[in-house]
Amino acid sequence: MSTRAAGPDPYVPCPQGPGPGPDYGMRPPVGRNGLAVAAMVLGIIGLLTSIVFVGGLLGGIGMILGIVGLRTAKRTGIGRGKAITGVVTSSLAIVVSVLVAVFMVWYANKTQECYQPESIQQYKQCVHQQLTGH
Repeated sequence: MSTRAAGPDPYVPCPQGPGPGPDYGMRPPVGRNGLAVAAMVLGIIGLLTSIVFVGGLLGGIGMILGIVGLRTAKRTGIGRGKAITGVVTSSLAIVVSVLVAVFMVWYANKTQECYQPESIQQYKQCVHQQLTGH
């Protein structure tokens, strides 16, 4: 079963067009690029969830789908913008996830002496001392 909309071939000149111009009498491509849409959705969700590391995984999947979506868009002419959006947001999700992971490792290393406090106030004081060097 084809995902293409029923009807005339979208690349065939039509008898009545919008008016003179470079695309006079041509219908725009009909259909959609599901991979591009999936990449865009995963990229956006990945970016929103990147501070809890899930975004990196979603970003990786979105990146792959976005690249495949770009290839499909090149062949069909459909979904290029969505595929690009998917690749960009997925890339950002991966970068933010990596930066958060690096920060968490740095923070854990810097404050490792503070992990068995007797109170939250003692923990805060210890973390402040570790981070400021006082």
